[in-house]
Amino acid sequence: MMKGLIHRILFDPHNLQSVIQACIAGNRSAQRELFKKYFSYGKSICLRYTASVEEAEEVLNEGFLKVFNSLEKYDPEHSFKAWLRTIMVHTAISHYRKTRKYNDSRVSLDHFSDFDLEDRDDVVSQTATQEILKVIQQLRPIHRTVFLMNAVDGYALNEISELLKMNAATVRSHYFRARQELQVRLAQEYPNLSGRIEKMY
Repeated sequence: MMKGLIHRILFDPHNLQSVIQACIAGNRSAQRELFKKYFSYGKSICLRYTASVEEAEEVLNEGFLKVFNSLEKYDPEHSFKAWLRTIMVHTAISHYRKTRKYNDSRVSLDHFSDFDLEDRDDVVSQTATQEILKVIQQLRPIHRTVFLMNAVDGYALNEISELLKMNAATVRSHYFRARQELQVRLAQEYPNLSGRIEKMY
């Protein structure tokens, strides 16, 4: 009886806090609403750290499960989007550690329309985003992962070392190799953008 009442708790789909509280109470409709609202944003994050759309969706689903299980810990005084982003990145990194994608797999660039660099608008203009992404996606997975964690998601190299469970010197090596290769590739493919990558680190 009580369970049925919980699932009928009303919420305002236009009010994030209302949706979150209903999710915490176990309202499945609210959970679907939250998932739908942040699906594209979450997927854009997962795509950066995975080798295929299917793998990205697997990480996304795992990440949202963590989100729903951790909603009571979310502080409404802070950005929900930033909180969700942290969970998605950590989930993707955990997945990476398990699978160790050291092969040369690439994600189709057609799926990067939802790539989010809103926190970096002062660094990379929206007109340059897709071009830079094309170059980043040509890097080895480990180089790409380390570079994105630092340049896009803002993790310090020592934090990346801890998250990837990798020697700090090795992380620094991957980062600098990624940076050097990006500079070369940008100069070759997009000479008008080559200077912009410097501003990302």
